[in-house]
Amino acid sequence: MRIEIVEGDITGRTVDAVVNAANSSLLGGGGVDGAIHRAAGPELLEACRELRATTLRDGLPVGAAVATPGYGLQAQWVIHTVGPNRHAGQTNPALLASCFTESLRIAEGLGVRSLAFPAVSAGVYGWDARQVAQVAFDAVRSYAARSPEGGVELVEFVLFSPETVAVFRSVLESGF
Repeated sequence: MRIEIVEGDITGRTVDAVVNAANSSLLGGGGVDGAIHRAAGPELLEACRELRATTLRDGLPVGAAVATPGYGLQAQWVIHTVGPNRHAGQTNPALLASCFTESLRIAEGLGVRSLAFPAVSAGVYGWDARQVAQVAFDAVRSYAARSPEGGVELVEFVLFSPETVAVFRSVLESGF
């Protein structure tokens, strides 16, 4: 599995799936979540409402993941995951790691070969970008070591700010 770091807008990536740093309601929000909902179009909100009305009546739990079609995105799929909110006392790195491993598990089940992640839980959810990068890279590498050949081949971390890109590159190059 190849890991790349890209500065830019995750909604414009030409990959099989993008990961949405969603809130548990799945009904849109700010940041990456809002951008993905806007770019995908109203069908994404309808698909998320359907999930809430059927299988996820209480919302998507922290660390879990679920997929919907990508609708207006270039990506065929959106994999929604809810990162832990440090401000709400959700400080266990295992919850954050689960966001990455569960997203990869869902992607593999869909036959996804290329996947783009944002910096889940960095920013408004209060996690330090360096810790997010360390947890993310560790989770991706551990998943790759356990997964069979022919699964996800490319994982992109698509980051909006040059500062976050620099942190992720530093962590990746250091081998942490």
